[in-house]
Amino acid sequence: MTAVGIIFPNIHDNKIPELTKMRTLGSVPFAGRYRLIDFAISGMVNAGISKIGVVTLNNYQSLLDHIGNGKDWDLARREGGIKMLPPFISSYENAAAGRYYSTRLEALLGTVNFFKRCKEDYVVMSDCDVICNIDIKDVLRQHVESGADITFVTKMTTPSKGETVRIVECDEDGNVTDIVGAKNVAEKVRTFINVMVLKRTYLLNVLDMAIGHGYTSFMQDVVCKNIGKETYKIYDYTGCYAKIGSMEDYFDCSMKLLDADMREQLFGVKNRPVLTKIRNSAPTRYCEGAKVTNSVVAEGCVIEGTVENSVIFRGVHVGKGAVVKNCVLFQDTYVCQGADLNCVITDKNVIIKDNRKLSGHETMPFYIGKNVSV
Repeated sequence: MTAVGIIFPNIHDNKIPELTKMRTLGSVPFAGRYRLIDFAISGMVNAGISKIGVVTLNNYQSLLDHIGNGKDWDLARREGGIKMLPPFISSYENAAAGRYYSTRLEALLGTVNFFKRCKEDYVVMSDCDVICNIDIKDVLRQHVESGADITFVTKMTTPSKGETVRIVECDEDGNVTDIVGAKNVAEKVRTFINVMVLKRTYLLNVLDMAIGHGYTSFMQDVVCKNIGKETYKIYDYTGCYAKIGSMEDYFDCSMKLLDADMREQLFGVKNRPVLTKIRNSAPTRYCEGAKVTNSVVAEGCVIEGTVENSVIFRGVHVGKGAVVKNCVLFQDTYVCQGADLNCVITDKNVIIKDNRKLSGHETMPFYIGKNVSV
């Protein structure tokens, strides 16, 4: 049993426009030293998948810088490895007229040649808007044993307010009976978490059919029209899970990382490490008078002031007398002396000048864009 992985880092960029203005959702920083795409790549690598395609659209310079040749995930290989798949446009089409893809199916149509060159039996597809540590090997095992055409990974969860989800209904044998889009769901439901497994030959047949019929939506034009005709199964994931559907979701999930149990469930799973790009940074320096409580602090920082209930990325400097509470500070943020921050998210290379007081709220964190000086 062999499998190839496909990751969509751009599909949900519009959910957090503040953070994806200059990057893909997959390259959004998380947990002090990771990017959101790390969870999808690590899940596949931990399952023994050594060929992964990343279907890009735009703003993927930071993604290229993060992934590099894939050596940090053991994917720097002559055969297989990780491959960037930019959107396909012929010389006879006008990209400015909106010819780039806008749906998952349109993105897949641009990768047909990639799949035709593959020899693997199965395809694992994943988005980057979900934070979890799935045992992809077990999903593949169940998919093969069941003989399903597609296996959808689902999770019993209560969606956050305003979140649009796909509710998956199934019978007692795990056969999908319906998939319904819904918003503002206030009860616990089984939702599709944007990870699926299918046969490579089945996917190629679907893509051929889509080209012939002019289909644009994988879920509406392919899956929903064939429920009951094809064999669609579910795989219920029961581990740690969070979905990034808004800036508030991102902030809430970052704050949940301050719970040691949450970190253990996400990063401490035996034989399923979350891998990321390694940087040879010096250890964080805690100066005299520094006070840090209940926080995640990456390497390479200098802490002179007070940090409470915060996530601090690499290279951050918190000046003397500064107070940082309930914040997420991206790489190389510089907080000068006497500054007071509460519920603030700073992007990379932000400077907070002396004695500035900035505050948001848990339900609406205050965001400061990249390279901004306040």
